[in-house]
Amino acid sequence: MYNVYQHWDPLKVCIVGRSYNPKFYDYIKNDKVRKVFYRIAEETEEDYQKLINLLESFNVKVLRPEVSDNYHDYLINNSVLPPPMTPRDYSAMIGNNFYINATDLQEIWNNLQGTDWPPYPKKFLDWPKWIVDECKTDHNVCFTIKDYAYNNVLSEISPHANIIFNRNINSAMTTRVGKDLYFGTIYLNDDMSEIKKNAQTMFQNYRCHVIETEGHTDGAFCPVVPGLIVSLLDMPTYENTFPDWEVIYLPGQSWSEVLPFLTLKEKNKGKWWVPGEELNEDFTNFVETWMNHWVGYVEETVFDVNMLVIDEKNVICNNYNQKVFDAFAKRGITAHVINFRHRYFWDGGLHCITSDVHREGTMQDYFPERG
Repeated sequence: MYNVYQHWDPLKVCIVGRSYNPKFYDYIKNDKVRKVFYRIAEETEEDYQKLINLLESFNVKVLRPEVSDNYHDYLINNSVLPPPMTPRDYSAMIGNNFYINATDLQEIWNNLQGTDWPPYPKKFLDWPKWIVDECKTDHNVCFTIKDYAYNNVLSEISPHANIIFNRNINSAMTTRVGKDLYFGTIYLNDDMSEIKKNAQTMFQNYRCHVIETEGHTDGAFCPVVPGLIVSLLDMPTYENTFPDWEVIYLPGQSWSEVLPFLTLKEKNKGKWWVPGEELNEDFTNFVETWMNHWVGYVEETVFDVNMLVIDEKNVICNNYNQKVFDAFAKRGITAHVINFRHRYFWDGGLHCITSDVHREGTMQDYFPERG
């Protein structure tokens, strides 16, 4: 049976995301924009392959979503759905239960399609029974699972007798530290007590905690190994949630470092995947600004706490940072640098574009005094 109890246990099976291939963008009419998307697609897959090669050198089995080269397969009401870049956002192995969901994609579907439902796809009867049962009552589940092509992942997990749930749980918002689970908040005023209550009801064999991250926990902090955290934020809750652990703070890194680009990106929200909008001058300027300025900038200057731990002695990160690497060296940790060049274009760092399905090890209790 597959399981994940601590994310520093030796990694054995991992999902790595996938973007569309260059030819997918043949539909784009603006030559300048199309060539940029060709380059982004090529470089994205190059970086994926570097990551895959590194993982396989540690005998990690890599699973990947499947995508079509035909953009019509993802076209709804003249809008193209984004590719399955970030499996972390839609899946989590917690203990030996696997959770997969597509809440954000359901919202996209509702906004674009309303209540109309197209004919069931031909592959419907080939899907695992749990998906078929869900689809009979919830067509959105049927649609989102089909178009995000995780069937091969589910086929890999099913023979190992893991229970598969379709629930809104993902390991971008959940930090697994043995018997303790840490959940992040989405917004500033989220009801943390309600989040904790719901989590404790669902995970009764764990101690559940909530940290005010205002977004994905893996974009705010990373407990690298027992006793060491790398964090973007000075969160006073660490003294309660991780007492006596060393915390390396990196203020002014990651998302805050690229705020001007994020502002430009927000301005172009909704134009990314709409055929015809590539002729929009604002959109063209956005794409060209990313390629001509921000790619090189973030590659040279930004360190991301969105790291993937292979085991207690090996960690994959996107860049060099002296404070982090010095802390690693004291603990005999080797840092492997894989620069995911288009991390901020796709909203996915090295942790986001992966999802650990199986790690060796059993549940540990790092804070036995909690009872």
